[in-house]
Amino acid sequence: VETRGVETNPLGLGVGPRFDNWRGAARPQRQSLIGRTCRLDPLVPSHAAGLVAAYAHDTTGANATYLAFGPFSDAPALEAFILEGLRGPDRFFAITKTDEPDPVGFGSYMRIQPQDGSIEIGNLYFAPALQRTTAATEAIYLMIAHAFDALGYRRVEWKCNALNAPSKTAALRFGFTFEGVFRQATVSRGRSRDTAWYSITDGEWPGLATRFRAWLSPENFDPKGAQIRRLDEI
Repeated sequence: VETRGVETNPLGLGVGPRFDNWRGAARPQRQSLIGRTCRLDPLVPSHAAGLVAAYAHDTTGANATYLAFGPFSDAPALEAFILEGLRGPDRFFAITKTDEPDPVGFGSYMRIQPQDGSIEIGNLYFAPALQRTTAATEAIYLMIAHAFDALGYRRVEWKCNALNAPSKTAALRFGFTFEGVFRQATVSRGRSRDTAWYSITDGEWPGLATRFRAWLSPENFDPKGAQIRRLDEI
């Protein structure tokens, strides 16, 4: 551990920077986040039918492999999940492309710790129509930006099954820093799960936000909607 420049107490022991003016972050409310290619609205049971139709295009159910829930066979099953989520501490969003009427995925804020300024983005369940799209990236950007810029968080976390290669790749693409693997962290679907941890801190966010906005700019897409520069090139 790097100790140069670290403040010490009267006992000569290293201590963290003083944070006397910290008053905590704000808890997310049920509100919409609006972008250019997508919108995020509080997830409600009426979204279930559209979501189930979108998830049906994942004919193998592979999208739910690393989730603790799903796949959902019908709207009532998803409605029950949504109602349970409404009673819990997480803040779920339905993700809808701006040119379509029905949502094509959802995600949430979770592990919400206003007193420490730490919050996680998770429970991400994207239908095939949302995966690898501009809207998918913008949805993540909107959630990160809202956490830092509007709610005052100091840290945004991303966690995934350590075997979930696409999620790990996405975390790095979005600018999260890999922090390590918690071995045998949980039991999910009857199997032991190692969990990979990633984070962005408030000091890193301004540069990453500029990078996101440059990538999301209409000028970065050709007339057919294909990206000109990749996010990791900016």
